[in-house]
Amino acid sequence: MEEIIVGGKYRVPKDRFYTKDHEWCLIEDETKARIGITDYAQSELGDIVYVELPELNQEVDQNETIANIESVKSVAPVYAPVSGKIVDINTELENSPELINEYPYEDGWIAVIEMRDPTEVEDLLSPEDYAEYLESLIEEEGEEAPEEDLEDFEPPED
Repeated sequence: MEEIIVGGKYRVPKDRFYTKDHEWCLIEDETKARIGITDYAQSELGDIVYVELPELNQEVDQNETIANIESVKSVAPVYAPVSGKIVDINTELENSPELINEYPYEDGWIAVIEMRDPTEVEDLLSPEDYAEYLESLIEEEGEEAPEEDLEDFEPPED
């Protein structure tokens, strides 16, 4: 899987679309979208301890909350990147929510949506646009962090 590495640590696979709320959307067979949260999102949440999954056959609208992820730090909603019907859910997350931390783009997927309007993906971010957005967030976070005094910094000797 080809990917972009942002900030030296966040993976952004090139085979899917993204939202500014840090969900990813992988198009499968033109009508279905597998969704989850990004590497950045799982990292920001910290250790995930519980996932409230959507209901099978539930109709959802784009940007509607479809799941909640509870971590040791907080609870975060997961929004539907596209509208449609939930046709599959990752029940493995009920017993192993940490899969989202370990494999956010693989085994840590949340649900599959049968898209009502496949053109909605055009509203989502490309991998390159998401990577650029992520870079801007990382820069903003860096400005908020206290500056370290680098004048006295000495690299470790080999």
